[in-house]
Amino acid sequence: MAIGFASTSHRALESLAFTILPVVFILGSFTIVRLVDTSVANIVSMRRMEAIRRYYASLGALAAPFFEPDESVTGRHGVRYGRRSYLFTMASMVIVVNSVVGGAAVTLVFALAIEAPSPVPVVLGIVAGLALLAAGLYYEHRRLTPVVLGGTAAS
Repeated sequence: MAIGFASTSHRALESLAFTILPVVFILGSFTIVRLVDTSVANIVSMRRMEAIRRYYASLGALAAPFFEPDESVTGRHGVRYGRRSYLFTMASMVIVVNSVVGGAAVTLVFALAIEAPSPVPVVLGIVAGLALLAAGLYYEHRRLTPVVLGGTAAS
């Protein structure tokens, strides 16, 4: 909203956009890393809880009904992660928003600071946004896939 008010003054828009957008982008990047780490920790914790559940169910015939095993297909006791489920996480949502912010920042740099001709800043902003989206999703996929498929935390 502040950028909209500042858009009447070229100098005010530059100052505000080049101050706010990098901060929001960096904050988004930190958020992505922490959300991916939280997803990894969630998967590891769910697997450990399932191991505890199996142990208690094996203690005796009377205990088994109270500690039903988690069904690997339906995931009755928890979220089941698959090869593409990383696309539907909170981290992916922040990656998309952060990519838009990064693309908008690139567009503003080329439009305001460099004063490139009209379609060039928009095209470069879209390309930058898509590149940031691909990089963010690749990072998330690289971190989550080993945990989902292998059962250990990725570094």
